[in-house]
Amino acid sequence: MSLLQRYFPLLAISASAFAYFWPDWLVGQKSLIVYLLGAVMFCMGSSLTLNDFKRAIQRYPLILFALVLQFGFMPLIAWQLSLLAGLSATLTAGMILVGSVPGGTASNVICYISKADVALSITLTAISTCLAVMVTPLLTYAYLSQTVEVDTFRMMISIFYIVILPVGLGVALNQYFRIMILPIQKFGADISIVMICFIISIIVALNKDNLLSVSPILVGLVLAHNVSGLILGYFTSLLFTRNKTLSKTIAIEVGMQNSGLAVALAVKFFGATSALPGALFSIIHNVTGSLLASYWAKKPH
Repeated sequence: MSLLQRYFPLLAISASAFAYFWPDWLVGQKSLIVYLLGAVMFCMGSSLTLNDFKRAIQRYPLILFALVLQFGFMPLIAWQLSLLAGLSATLTAGMILVGSVPGGTASNVICYISKADVALSITLTAISTCLAVMVTPLLTYAYLSQTVEVDTFRMMISIFYIVILPVGLGVALNQYFRIMILPIQKFGADISIVMICFIISIIVALNKDNLLSVSPILVGLVLAHNVSGLILGYFTSLLFTRNKTLSKTIAIEVGMQNSGLAVALAVKFFGATSALPGALFSIIHNVTGSLLASYWAKKPH
């Protein structure tokens, strides 16, 4: 285990602290997030083969199980936590949206560093993103009685350029020109950690003003939502599969949401205040994810 992997959580927290106190250094780098994620996805793809994806698709009962957890329980947990804390309608809307969106690309990165099943993670992200076009508006209507439109075309184009294209290129090179990418395979996890810490710092810098107005109660609720998804995903899938590698994958996919999409939808349909849970989630799930990745990376496969 490399030094960067061992101290990944400390690096992520340090990057967040730096961005919070010196945001001006990073806010102008927002456009780099897409390219950094694409580079991380390429590193992941270079460690995979077509057979990895074939095995992932053959696990369709597990995929269905993960989707039920993702879309069935995450919005329900968000709703229950909001009721328990007596949140305002706008903040409740933000919490529900975080629970109703699909898994995000950050989950693929954390799976990669955690030595989980990356092909299954990418497959789940792609499928949940496609389903979100229909499921996210329905869930929002069910919990809030307000339909939210999801920009289908824009979402799919984004997923194509950030996930499918770079992963596909990495897989193709690994499949047919493995010698060319041996250095990337050797140092891919370390490269990914550096880029993820940079992404986290940019996200914190962009959301500093929002974070100043956040109450400790909301921080606790968002953290509880994230941790509940991780725990639910891990232990229920462990009962279902008896396989720790698959359970790690499901835990990360369920617990780490596409918070960027939740923020965008919240601002558009419910106002800036409702975007606070999504902005918080984007920071918290990267920190908890990095902690898990560091812990699981130390364990044997």
